[in-house]
Amino acid sequence: MTTAAHDDPAGEHVDVLIVGAGLSGIGAAYRLQEQCPGTSYAILEARAAIGGTWDLFRYPGVRSDSDVFTLSYPFRPWRGPTSLADGASIRDYIAATAAEAGIERRIRYRTRAVDASWSSARARWTVRTLVGEDATPRTVTCSFLYVCAGYYDYDHGHQPDFAGTQDFRGRLVHPQRWPEDLDLTGQRVVVIGSGATAVTLVPALAERAAQVTMLQRTPSYLTALPEVDPLADRLRRHLPAGVAHTVIRAKNVAITQAFYQLCRRRPRLARRLLRQGLQRYLDDPAYLDEHFSPPYDPWDQRLCVTPSGDFLRAVATGRAEVVTDTIDTFVGSGIRLSSGRTLEADVVVSATGLSLLPIGGLTLTVDGEPVTLGERFAYRGMMLSGVPNLAFCVGYTNASWTLRADLVSQYVCRLVTHLDRHGLAYGAPTGPPAGTARPLLDLTSGYVQRAIDRFPKQGGRDPWRVRQNYVLDRLAMPRADLGRDMTFVHRRDLPTAPRAARETATPAGR
Repeated sequence: MTTAAHDDPAGEHVDVLIVGAGLSGIGAAYRLQEQCPGTSYAILEARAAIGGTWDLFRYPGVRSDSDVFTLSYPFRPWRGPTSLADGASIRDYIAATAAEAGIERRIRYRTRAVDASWSSARARWTVRTLVGEDATPRTVTCSFLYVCAGYYDYDHGHQPDFAGTQDFRGRLVHPQRWPEDLDLTGQRVVVIGSGATAVTLVPALAERAAQVTMLQRTPSYLTALPEVDPLADRLRRHLPAGVAHTVIRAKNVAITQAFYQLCRRRPRLARRLLRQGLQRYLDDPAYLDEHFSPPYDPWDQRLCVTPSGDFLRAVATGRAEVVTDTIDTFVGSGIRLSSGRTLEADVVVSATGLSLLPIGGLTLTVDGEPVTLGERFAYRGMMLSGVPNLAFCVGYTNASWTLRADLVSQYVCRLVTHLDRHGLAYGAPTGPPAGTARPLLDLTSGYVQRAIDRFPKQGGRDPWRVRQNYVLDRLAMPRADLGRDMTFVHRRDLPTAPRAARETATPAGR
């Protein structure tokens, strides 16, 4: 990708700057190398290691709640033995992908992107960063900014202000900052929460702790999936790795999408099917009514996956207990509930959810004007109305993150190629679209609702509507009209463009 303006002598300039060296960022870099050869790029990573979410979370039992065949990259087959992989295996997979593709040398570790300012006159972003433990300020410029930082706040998880925590004589921990020195052998543990993190933690902690209680205010829907996929293993034994990987991904996508559609269209039937799955482990109707019957429909919030029913088996065998109640206050020996019961605890794990942080917390300005994300609309779920040459990566809420992340990265590559091929300096989505605005993330989960006003909105029609359907996106996005609802500016029209560029730039095309 060629730009007309000269590079800044004070800092590094690249064609594409990627923010984040996690699953999305490494996938984006691979696609750039593959589909935009000759395009210079760098990756900014605030932490000291590769892996993003899968390096940050180190609590016991951490794993994916999506099958790893769809969570992994389509260009690098998953070769591990399990279908629901643990966090360390996923982290190693991301690191190996970066190493094999030569991506790792493009990563700038301990470099936090703080703010980014766009200049239309120069057709570039200037990104201010803080580098190293001493937070040395530096800048890097780029022609296109691609934010692959997900939407979790890596520095702060959600921690409610529980009454009486100062009186508690035990230890209160949050899964996002799991203490390395925490030994739970013989301890009484209470896990507060009912989401994916709590469901993951409980069976892992029950292997060592004397007693584990999951305290939930509201139940979640659970589904048990096998850790090992027998069909996948047979396919991998008899087919080339790439072919087997493609077939397994297609099979898993079809099953996941079919069940999601069933949940949205026939929620009562989906409830019955999910309950039948639980009855294989807990055949006690009254217990299921009290602790495993959410007051909302399936997929209003994410389903919690328990590999081979490990959570349900821990409850069924008495190694773990589920209590549905609300907290009155912490006391010296544990937690007193609104019902009057006291849960004795040596350790309380506050698995109370995550905090969301759109576009990695970057502050944006366009030609000196601040960009308020909550007032913008998401174009194809990846760009911002009125903001040039910027894309962000958000995966599906009802399927593996990587499925959509890879589609977005390939679209970004198409757009970058389009700009370069037609002599265009930049392009920005027009907007906002006419019609009713809707939240970008269509979930009722507390962690989403707490931050939803900080995210851009989506519209009611393409290309402003964000579908939660990989099959439709897989068909539509590679063929999407790059010029629809977009405004482009030629390099020849930049006030800083050299005379040669003004005379030789070619007309825009689609």
